[in-house]
Amino acid sequence: MDNNNHYDAIVIGAGPAGLTAGIYLSRARLKTLIVSEGVAGGQMILTHEIANYPGVESISGYQLSNIMKKQAKSFGCDIKTNVSISELNLEGDTKHLVLNDGTTFTGNSVILAPGGRSRTLGVTGEDEFKGKGISYCATCDGDFFTGKEIVVVGGGNSALEEAVSLTKYASKVTIIHQFDHFQAFEHAVEEAKRNDKIRFIMESTIAAFYGSEKLESVDIKNLKTGEITNFATDGAFIFIGYVPNTEFLGNKVSLNQWGEIIVNSDMATGTEGVYAAGDSTAKKYRQITTAVSDGTIAALASASYLNELKTRKKQYLNN
Repeated sequence: MDNNNHYDAIVIGAGPAGLTAGIYLSRARLKTLIVSEGVAGGQMILTHEIANYPGVESISGYQLSNIMKKQAKSFGCDIKTNVSISELNLEGDTKHLVLNDGTTFTGNSVILAPGGRSRTLGVTGEDEFKGKGISYCATCDGDFFTGKEIVVVGGGNSALEEAVSLTKYASKVTIIHQFDHFQAFEHAVEEAKRNDKIRFIMESTIAAFYGSEKLESVDIKNLKTGEITNFATDGAFIFIGYVPNTEFLGNKVSLNQWGEIIVNSDMATGTEGVYAAGDSTAKKYRQITTAVSDGTIAALASASYLNELKTRKKQYLNN
């Protein structure tokens, strides 16, 4: 075993859950590694403004991500981003992780926090116009639609909050939602309804995207009548939830029918020494604060497990 590449705990994922776990573990003086396929911050960096994080009046997701990353590193946590995992073994007291470049890391405990990715509509033209009028990130692409008319698909908190945010750029925002009511908090619904730039098309969805070099129109299907109407637009922002990034796990831990990791109240999976936290777990609410909570619990439970493991090894050697 390469001691330089051996850690007490390995955290897979660098979103708010993973970074929080890294902060708690490394501050407890446990040798900790965070690995992530993307940049530090996960989906959090896509949020233009966070105004409901306790103790912070207003901050961007990018700023909060950088603060969390800096905190983790200040306590000695190693962080490797933009890497891919080619092999993963979660069995036994020593877990193994191999990156695509062949580098192998071992750890006595693993916290899975791979997060999720934007859910797509899966309709004609969506793949063709991604980045050419179709976006899943208001913070990233809002400025490109200054003075233009756009549509937003979705009816949850993210869809309504980002629609309001996009009115800073767009001249007109049309929210398209499949139900006759929203799933967002009332304050988010009211804020969207008060905005003069926003209109609503309910009980409908986008059936197809059209254009030449960039998006020019969409087909809107009324789900009640089946009627399809072509609607001219300069851009489409899609906020219909996330898909957990758990495909790489296979059957290594228990997943539910949606691919979410099943955990108990200690964020423990059914595999000894393996915990999970954040948006990839089976739970009802997905917020930055709930991810931070998950990461905290997983780290504390992992630290307790590592202490028990150390005690067991001592007893074994003494016998």
